[in-house]
Amino acid sequence: MLLNRFCRILLVIFMISTGFTAKDAGAQTFAERLGWPEGTRAVIFHVDDAGMSHNSNMGAIKAIEDGVATSTSIMMPCPWVPELSAYLKEHPQVDAGVHLTLTAEWKKYRWGPVAGKPAVPGLVDLEGCLWHGVQDVAAHATADEVETEMLAQIDKALAMGIKPTHLDSHMGTCFHPLYLERYVKVGIEKQIPILMMGGHMQHISAEAEAAALKPMVYLIANRVWNAGLPVIDDLVTSPTSADSYEGRKEQLIKLLDEMKPGITEIIVHCTVQTENFSHISGSGPVREAETRLMTDPDVKKFIENEGIILTTWRELHQRRRRVKNESE
Repeated sequence: MLLNRFCRILLVIFMISTGFTAKDAGAQTFAERLGWPEGTRAVIFHVDDAGMSHNSNMGAIKAIEDGVATSTSIMMPCPWVPELSAYLKEHPQVDAGVHLTLTAEWKKYRWGPVAGKPAVPGLVDLEGCLWHGVQDVAAHATADEVETEMLAQIDKALAMGIKPTHLDSHMGTCFHPLYLERYVKVGIEKQIPILMMGGHMQHISAEAEAAALKPMVYLIANRVWNAGLPVIDDLVTSPTSADSYEGRKEQLIKLLDEMKPGITEIIVHCTVQTENFSHISGSGPVREAETRLMTDPDVKKFIENEGIILTTWRELHQRRRRVKNESE
């Protein structure tokens, strides 16, 4: 899901407190640092929320098999994970990470922590489910509990035969200042790439409503990179907002056209819409539109004509290992 506004504000406070400046980042893009030529524009089209529902699984699969989507991440506490796990066993080449899930935001469709309530009581609401929102998590859950749940979700993925290509955060909860250190710690200790930006920040700076986003990002990104994991240059959490499909397509193509060199992840939420999903969320039409965008021939043609490289977290990790080995 999109970075929560509350999280973004707290992130800015955290970043300002570091005193770190963007000039420390250096001139090279992370695409160049990972071995691509200067000027390369590489994109990960990332499908969030796989495993949440059958519709979500079908949307992610369609966007990857028939479209330009290159990666997805799985909500391990959700009931439709086994379906996706079975698919991944038959399609091991698919780039699939763990969408670290610390909230259960919908009104009628909920889930609890993988670790169980006794292990992480602060993560559980009165219904026995994860809290609805990030603020609720921050008000009740300790960093130790969050780390315990992160590890439980990773362990569950591994037990189901899923080898995570990366880790990222549902609703941005892991980016909360209370938990950010544990998110980075888990990724580094497990040597699993984490979603972390550290380049020009063309779009995510605007998301946080202040250029002050860059100091924290560069500080953490430097640590992640030095630990041998890849870092990307930018993140787009909301690629389109128009009411019509044609308007959304125009916005996406404009975004790609104006995208700076480097590695950019563009987050989408894809769903094959049926009546069932309407009982979960009213976001079905938007998610269905994003599925259409990922499979639209015009979008694919524009990417090809512009020489934009489609990449995955698996490839980034492989390239980071290669660079690390070459420098030793």
